Amino acid sequence: MTEEHEPQGTVSRRSFIEGLGFATGGVVVGTVIGVAIPGVGGDDDDGDAVARPPSDGGDGTPTPADGDPVVTPMVATAHPRVKVGTVSGLNTGDVIDFNYPTEQSAASLVKLGRPAAGGIGEDGDIVAFGTDCTHMGCPLAGTFKVEHGILGPCGCHFTTFDLGRRGSVVLGQATSNLPQILLDIEGDDIIAVGTLGIFYGFRDNLADITIVEGI
Repeated sequence: MTEEHEPQGTVSRRSFIEGLGFATGGVVVGTVIGVAIPGVGGDDDDGDAVARPPSDGGDGTPTPADGDPVVTPMVATAHPRVKVGTVSGLNTGDVIDFNYPTEQSAASLVKLGRPAAGGIGEDGDIVAFGTDCTHMGCPLAGTFKVEHGILGPCGCHFTTFDLGRRGSVVLGQATSNLPQILLDIEGDDIIAVGTLGIFYGFRDNLADITIVEGI
């Protein structure tokens, strides 16, 4: 008899955030492993999918079941809730620079003008990322190209990142995505609530460093 398996589900951004405890404010301890990251060839349905890790194929190699989203091992971490902008104050191509989750962590909030993985707002096009290159930490602030939705090229070694696809590398010497800032909306306010990935130079985004003040 063939054993039946429950279909693997996804959850909305709101459910994901509340499940981690982001909605309660302050610092929350805990991580979620196995966040669905869109691959080069396609996107998740709405940019928000969160999936369980794939099953073991018998030889130690993870093998996603048919229909499951492609899963890249990443860590989503809850941090202080910090207001970083307003929806009404952003037009396509606008960039707001800020520091999160620490005072030393440079980041930018961007309105792409096109739907993006992990994007918020009515058009799903508002995203935020750390702006230190994941290759050698060189600054990327000020390099956003709205016509292509990319950040870069890095002034040191020319890596360019696609902000519509979780900050994935388009070209250059970096081998990992930019860390994405997880966002929520409260009324008109855009709130940073956590991070997806680790900032360059840190073993832990919140280790031994001054954290920005939450709300």
